[in-house]
Amino acid sequence: MKLFRTILLGLVILSVLSAAGFAQVDHMGKTDTVYADLTQINDNSWSITINVTNDENILGLSVPLKLSGGNTKVVADSASYAGGRIENFAYKGFRPDTSIQCVMLGMIANLGPTSNKLAPGSGRLVTIFVSSLKGEKIEKLSVDTTTLSPDNSLMLVADAGDIVKEADTIPRHLDTRLEIYPAFITRFSK
Repeated sequence: MKLFRTILLGLVILSVLSAAGFAQVDHMGKTDTVYADLTQINDNSWSITINVTNDENILGLSVPLKLSGGNTKVVADSASYAGGRIENFAYKGFRPDTSIQCVMLGMIANLGPTSNKLAPGSGRLVTIFVSSLKGEKIEKLSVDTTTLSPDNSLMLVADAGDIVKEADTIPRHLDTRLEIYPAFITRFSK
């Protein structure tokens, strides 16, 4: 019986040591996420608030959105970056396309001798205002990410010098930038 206990204890110790040796380290960090919060303003106007949660310094963002109001044709009228996390970025682009009911948001931190960046954190970047083309009632607005010409997809660009955790990044260039393909979530406000 004593020999059985010794062998069993030895097997338990070996299995614990081997499990500890094969344990994987989580290099993922927090998943970068873009949120689109939809709010109805009145019968023919909605707002889309874009929020981002990130865990590294971001130098640029590309947020292409496909809009749908069902049978009602909609258009992104304007965007407000005031009071958002990227208010001081050098470039804050807004390009709506009425024919395919989409909008392209492009944001670049630095276009000259500045040191702007989107620090790690969570919060609002921009609010987009959407209305119907013919003044019709928009029953329900839906928003999704898409890819717009010329190959603009949902993406964050991080400074590789600041990256410690690289599992959620894909190096695409041989320079100091890393492209991050974040998760995209649509939420409806009440």
